[in-house]
Amino acid sequence: MAEKGVKKWVITITVIVASLLELIDTTIVNVSLPQMQGNLGATLEDIAWITTGYAVANVIILPMSGWLGETFGRKNYFLTSIIVFTIASFLCGNATSLNELIIFRILQGLAGGGLISTGQAILLETWPPEEVGTATAMFGLGAVVGPTLGPTIGGYITEHFSWPWIFYVNIPVGILAAFATYTVISETPKTAKGRPIDWWGIILLAVTVGSLQTVLEKGESEDWFATSYILVLSIISVLGFLLFIWREKTVEYPIVNLEILKKRSFSVGMFFSFVLGFGLYGSVFIFPIFCQNLLGFSPLQTGEILLPGGIATIVLMPFIGMMLKKGVPAQLMAGFGMLMFFIFSLMLSKSTLSSGTGDFFWPLIIRGVGMAFLFVPLTTLAIQDLRGKEIGQGTGLNNMGRQLGGSFGIAALTTFLHIRNGVHRSNLLSNINEYNSAFTAKIQAITQSFMAKGYTFLDAQHAATKAIEGMVIKQTVLLTYTDAYWLVGYVMLFSIPLLLLQKFKKNTNVPVDAH
Repeated sequence: MAEKGVKKWVITITVIVASLLELIDTTIVNVSLPQMQGNLGATLEDIAWITTGYAVANVIILPMSGWLGETFGRKNYFLTSIIVFTIASFLCGNATSLNELIIFRILQGLAGGGLISTGQAILLETWPPEEVGTATAMFGLGAVVGPTLGPTIGGYITEHFSWPWIFYVNIPVGILAAFATYTVISETPKTAKGRPIDWWGIILLAVTVGSLQTVLEKGESEDWFATSYILVLSIISVLGFLLFIWREKTVEYPIVNLEILKKRSFSVGMFFSFVLGFGLYGSVFIFPIFCQNLLGFSPLQTGEILLPGGIATIVLMPFIGMMLKKGVPAQLMAGFGMLMFFIFSLMLSKSTLSSGTGDFFWPLIIRGVGMAFLFVPLTTLAIQDLRGKEIGQGTGLNNMGRQLGGSFGIAALTTFLHIRNGVHRSNLLSNINEYNSAFTAKIQAITQSFMAKGYTFLDAQHAATKAIEGMVIKQTVLLTYTDAYWLVGYVMLFSIPLLLLQKFKKNTNVPVDAH
């Protein structure tokens, strides 16, 4: 039932603030990963689980959130999600080991997945039908603001306090949101009460995604199928996926309705949502580590660098909706967005060890423009042929595809960085020998410079060798990240022709996509 006056606005602010908790936390940790890595004594491969664990938990809960809201009541489920998210934030801040932090982040992700879709449904019920456009625009803007502000907030907190405070800041906001939810949001009927629960569907979904993610994260360091548990988990992920599809197609009340995948527009749209997640979350994952570990930027500097690009996305979002309503084909807009993302990757691939903060302004602005031209058009293409209840299910699955793409992107890029690091180091070391005139001239010059500072000849030679090793390490890392940017860019570029698989339509209704 629609609300009026002050209550309507209080509910709206409550829902958006609660949703922002989850949306900000998808990116707030990224600029703090190097500090967590050093503080917890973790490798890059292990620290990635802090973001992937959260994202995978989101992926698992997203398609189930509609059913949970119907079973327990939308208000009850939303309130529980806020409370669990707030408690998990406290536990994350108090974690004393990497394993603890990963477990609490997974709990946080499970609760956060319920905030987005349920909050959106509450908002649509709160506003009258003739004002739904305004409500969804506000919610959609929040969906962009959250990930945009996350790195900046995380950078400021990490630099002025310590990384646990990126989780502690959620606590007062969560308490206020829980109080407002309990006080002003109306109860909703439990429409699915008594309906059998698709427990096997839930279990198979969790097992499949969890096993596959572990294989992607640990495969490289464990020599892939040479390690027995990687082989076992690979088999489990494949069998789990096949059993999940069979289960959902045969059970009367599936946890995920796979029938809508028969529609070509939605299936193709899911693929592009996956690609978008790969580029969006993958680039946000590697860029802060590149800036801080290689270029020596502070967390706050890294967050501030990312902010203008996010603002560019926010400014352009209203114009994207107007262009769609005027009949500009969504394929053309999405293709332009992918091209912008490729140009962004191309520009970052030319970074050097002397690159400063100003060198990243325009590349990230271009990325922000690309994101604006990708979010709404790609979702429009995905659900343009869905009707009635299919739209709600399709939007949830589309969100899941994007989140899953992000999880795969982070895992794949982490593995890719590890592989390319070894390749480049081997290539560079092959040039360090006494038969290479450039190398001998370089080390002699460095040795002479140390002797000029008062070093003995032997000490100068030793110091020069260490200096060469430092140069090799830095050049290796630089070349490795250059490859990573190219990978992200090429994934976007080579996906553009596949947009032709979608039907060209004019005056397509702009769908609601809140995640």
